[in-house]
Amino acid sequence: MNGIELVLIAVIMYAVAYRLYGNFLIKRLEVNSSNPTPSHTMNDGVDYCPAKSPVLLGHHFASIAGAGPIVGPVIAAGFGWVPVYLWVLFGAVFIGGVHDFSSIIGSVRHQSKSIGFIIQTYIGDSGKKLFLLFSWATLILVIAVFTIIVANTFAHIPSSATSSVLFIFLAILFGLSIYRFKVPLTIGTIAGVILLFLCIAAGNYFPIRLDTLWWQLILFAYIFAASVTPVWILLQPRDYLNSFFLYALMIGGLVGVFFAAPSINIPAFSSFSLDKVGYLFPALFVTVACGAISGFHSLVGSGTTAKQLDKETDAHLVGYGGMLIEGLLAVLSLTAVASMVNKEFIDILVNKGPVTAFSLGVARFLNAIPFLNISVETGQTFSALAVSAFALTSLDTATRLARFMFQEFFEVKDQPEKKSVLQNRFVATGITVAVGAALTFSGQTMSIWPVFGSANQLLAALALLALTAWIAHLRKGILFVMIPMLFMFAVTLTALGMLIYTNFMVRNYILSVISILLFSLAIILGVKAYGILVNGNGKQLEKEIA
Repeated sequence: MNGIELVLIAVIMYAVAYRLYGNFLIKRLEVNSSNPTPSHTMNDGVDYCPAKSPVLLGHHFASIAGAGPIVGPVIAAGFGWVPVYLWVLFGAVFIGGVHDFSSIIGSVRHQSKSIGFIIQTYIGDSGKKLFLLFSWATLILVIAVFTIIVANTFAHIPSSATSSVLFIFLAILFGLSIYRFKVPLTIGTIAGVILLFLCIAAGNYFPIRLDTLWWQLILFAYIFAASVTPVWILLQPRDYLNSFFLYALMIGGLVGVFFAAPSINIPAFSSFSLDKVGYLFPALFVTVACGAISGFHSLVGSGTTAKQLDKETDAHLVGYGGMLIEGLLAVLSLTAVASMVNKEFIDILVNKGPVTAFSLGVARFLNAIPFLNISVETGQTFSALAVSAFALTSLDTATRLARFMFQEFFEVKDQPEKKSVLQNRFVATGITVAVGAALTFSGQTMSIWPVFGSANQLLAALALLALTAWIAHLRKGILFVMIPMLFMFAVTLTALGMLIYTNFMVRNYILSVISILLFSLAIILGVKAYGILVNGNGKQLEKEIA
């Protein structure tokens, strides 16, 4: 087995799945382009704004990708390349793709509200409150952690700071050009992509040098503005243009695989247990999140993407297609490190981290393309810059999503028109950013990071639970979404159980308590939903199983 075979199998499987299983999902959920979407019926020019499918795909993909499909497969490769590869292949098609596609359609059918609103409708108001509180707290953690990561990157790589600042101004110009001056999307995209890469080049000549603290303060001001600004003027165009950055990296890396023809040098399977990671089950399915399934995707899909969906059928490309593209990125990440000699891979992973390992592997692929003449050093810098750019994308998207969660939490049931001051977007964003900043400066953020993987996948399980309850209410077959839901609950409950025991034994009582709270949340919502599933769709379920 070599890298070319790994990539070819993944491309063929994802292409077939997009056509066949994607169409199955369309029919099962009766997706129709003639159904009006909230981006039109509730258009407010701020959050609800219809977007063309290529633009929305760019925004959605840039938001969900981040560093997840890169870091996860690299770390989990310590188990061996076969378990990671199989999970990414089948997880993206039958679990992650279903989760992302159904989250968008489910949200669109419920005024493009969050998964919490769906839980309220079919499981109960208390379930919604618990879900929104949990989601908001998880996003606060994302804000704090990614602020630290991005600020450190900007402080140590000033050229990436300059490029990122220029990206922001370019995005505003692009948004105004497309939506106010009606520049054709094709012309605007060509000009925007050219300027995007000029921004990258400019970073090398005009680096902005500030320390980490100053960058943290600047980032908090930026994410506040990004959260309250109309989505079409900053967030959407920046993510759309940034997506071409990642597309270029992916295409270059995948093409480079065919020129490099790398052999797979790490073991197919090495161990059932990894130090600081855990046992193969459930650690593999928690560590490799974004490349197969990630709860964060459901928040993006039901938070920003559903509010911009022009037609229901666009969810096929944006939701299901976006997940498969991310799966392909995870395959590239795995191939990049699997092509290294095992000793080199372990040394880089332990001493320099997964991003460095990924960047070096992809740089070697780019270097193998004869007509590009890219040195390994240049390719490594380009790859690392792409990762940092998408970390910033995840940061501002997480802030906007946390604002949505905060506002929905204070909605009055059956009286959505009754607004409190806490539902004001400026107030909700201000509180969100303030709490994120407090956590950032507390110095405790990274100490609770081990729980985040389980929390993220628990979000996926809860989203699938809500979607199963909704589809059961429609009296449709639910196995296609219920089986992934049961599997993700098995993964997260096992992982949390292990975290409770491990942290209790080493007297890390804070992590033990957090894990117990997450475990309890899953059990409470599961019990609440059980009656809905059995009573609401019992006969249909029996028929499907038979």
